[in-house]
Amino acid sequence: MDLYNIVAPTAPKVPIVISSPHSGTFFPPEVADQLKPEHVAAPDDTDWFIHKLYDFAPALGITMITANYNRWVIDLNRDPNSAPLYSDGRVITGLVPTTNFNGENLYQQNIPSQEEINRRLTAYYQPYHQKVDELLTATKAEFGKALLFDAHSIRKVVPGIRQEAFPDLILGDNDGKSASEAIINAAFEALKTDRYDLQHNHPFKGGYITRSFGQPAENVHALQLEMAKTNYMDDSETTYDEARANVMRTTLINVFEVLIKAL
Repeated sequence: MDLYNIVAPTAPKVPIVISSPHSGTFFPPEVADQLKPEHVAAPDDTDWFIHKLYDFAPALGITMITANYNRWVIDLNRDPNSAPLYSDGRVITGLVPTTNFNGENLYQQNIPSQEEINRRLTAYYQPYHQKVDELLTATKAEFGKALLFDAHSIRKVVPGIRQEAFPDLILGDNDGKSASEAIINAAFEALKTDRYDLQHNHPFKGGYITRSFGQPAENVHALQLEMAKTNYMDDSETTYDEARANVMRTTLINVFEVLIKAL
């Protein structure tokens, strides 16, 4: 199993890379054996079908990288030293999660040792980040600028994070630090429609990928878009809903067309 998929543009290339670090569903056998079988069968914190939702991107000239391994193997959007990204009392899942977002134990017995965490860091985490860095470096070399768009989704309600339902869309830019003001404003205005409840940097402001790769002073920008799964899945949040997804895709295509012009 490859660690990730690279989907090359099918139209003239533009300086945007989309990353989907949480849509992977694969568990290596040695990891699956340690987890509770019900969690392996239905890894609920997965960003289900995000790679499918964004599959229009290559036709716009955008490069995509999508992870194949599940985030419960190792979370590609966490600090490699396990430093927490938030401090507001929500459940914080670590670099190698031992619980899901609602605090339920994932492992049958012993949680991974530091040696095992280091092994996964080397085997799964570092190659993904290195490839993202390569893609952004090559894009900047070609265009003089690059934008990383980190694509995510979450259940509409996750009590372990907060009791109330999430907004439909949350644009994150690390409180304005991961992208230029012009890029942030372009994305936010394009996402602002009557159909969706849009928030900015709350309750998510971008994970480690956004925060580490976004260097606007060096013409490398990064944005994260978190969305409720009900935007493109059915009410059970287990099945892809073509009708909802097509409406969402129309909004996303407009966002990227605006970003291409802004860049």
